[in-house]
Amino acid sequence: RDGLAGVCLFGENVVSREQLRTLTDAIRAANPLALIAIDEEGGDVTRLHHATGSPYPGNALLGRIDDHELTALVATTVARELRSVGVNLNFAPDADINSNPDNPVIGVRSFGAAPGLVARHTAAYVAGLQSAGVGACVKHFPGHGDTSVDSHLGLPRVDADRATLGTRELPPFAAAVRAGALAVMTSHVLLPALDPASPATMSGPVLSLLRDDLGFDGLIVSDALDMHGASGVRGVPAAAVAALAAGCDLLCLGPDKDAALVDATVSAIMAAVTDGTLAEARLVHHREHAQHAAI
Repeated sequence: RDGLAGVCLFGENVVSREQLRTLTDAIRAANPLALIAIDEEGGDVTRLHHATGSPYPGNALLGRIDDHELTALVATTVARELRSVGVNLNFAPDADINSNPDNPVIGVRSFGAAPGLVARHTAAYVAGLQSAGVGACVKHFPGHGDTSVDSHLGLPRVDADRATLGTRELPPFAAAVRAGALAVMTSHVLLPALDPASPATMSGPVLSLLRDDLGFDGLIVSDALDMHGASGVRGVPAAAVAALAAGCDLLCLGPDKDAALVDATVSAIMAAVTDGTLAEARLVHHREHAQHAAI
């Protein structure tokens, strides 16, 4: 009611279809423009079916089959189920290139190791989700596949130059932009060739690749700011300010966070506007994008 843009649902929020619809109806009654998001990737990552396992094939299997129509059909089916329980934004598909066999967090969440294949299936998945009325949020920009550290636990780095990024990591995101993806989620990954100081979520130079080079004009969503790669050194409130300043429009604070953390984050943002660290225009931009997404 006070203007929070929305929520992200996790497995512990899901008891039954009826219970979940009651919850999402109550959220929307409090704020008709609320974004109600979920991570429903299929395969290993599911919230709706956390107790039994997803009935939908994950990206690795879809990439191996390599049938764009099947990928779009799976996405459309997922979206219809999400719509039936009141969800309007899916944090999917994963558009990472599975280029590092030692990656501890992507693996079968990726469509594969070939940029062209991943790009084609990312676009098909986006089209399938959005054709059924659920926004797609493609992740994790500009790519989490060539890492050997889980950003939940540390700060991964991708030691690739701009040219390599352009031919390996970026094609799936470019395809998603062309397909009209509503949102893109950032990664807490350091790319020293572009910004040696800040991970992608908090890096203006990295996020400008998405806005300026790829021409994306939708929502930029941070990955969860309680992850170590984002806030392990600076804390969540400071990470939120840095993410907004870099170009993020929506901030994810992660599960199981109490109202005190939300209040501290809001206070830090307002203090940053007051002292000039954060331009007020970034908050206006954020609000307009979020309202457009909800509509």
